[in-house]
Amino acid sequence: MMTFYMTPGSCSTGIHILLEELELVFSADVLNLPAGDGQKPEYLAINPKGTIPTLLLDDGTALTEFTAIAWWLAQRYPKRQLLPADAVAQAKALEIVSDVTANIHGQGYTRIFTTDRYALRASDADAVVNQGKVLVQKGLRRMADHLATTEGPWCFEHFTIADAALFYVEFWADRIDLSMPEACRKHFQAMCARPVVKRVLMEEGYRV
Repeated sequence: MMTFYMTPGSCSTGIHILLEELELVFSADVLNLPAGDGQKPEYLAINPKGTIPTLLLDDGTALTEFTAIAWWLAQRYPKRQLLPADAVAQAKALEIVSDVTANIHGQGYTRIFTTDRYALRASDADAVVNQGKVLVQKGLRRMADHLATTEGPWCFEHFTIADAALFYVEFWADRIDLSMPEACRKHFQAMCARPVVKRVLMEEGYRV
């Protein structure tokens, strides 16, 4: 059985959604990162970066990073169409996932949630948080521009790994009352209406 290392309400929620969409059997190992679970020797032996998400496969291979895990799931279960059929669209889907994880999350939200990593002085904290909000909102506008090119609420013709990635940064925006473009708000609402998403959020202790 695969083991999924995750933290409720984090970026791992997007992978949790994909695992449930695929109806896979897995065990979940919940990590409390603020308490230092990510730096415990037994976890570092699996993921030396000490980050989440991590998916430990049946053969003992550990996959880390959102993009890598999402891509593997899409490739491993092609009939579930977690990527668009066209090669260019597939590349665009990976581009969205990378933008979400590296920029909106990695540059924007980190300044909001882990301000002390960026603020040299306590007096810098508000400026760092505001910079993070600007970066997040710029990123969400990029996502909204892409969503405007599709007919439905999804990033492509149907639900893909891009939607799971976009959802978790929309979820964070909703939780901290950060304004979203209307296209992102509609995407977020469509995701929240999916039975799998409702179940995942309930399992992780959230209501939307």
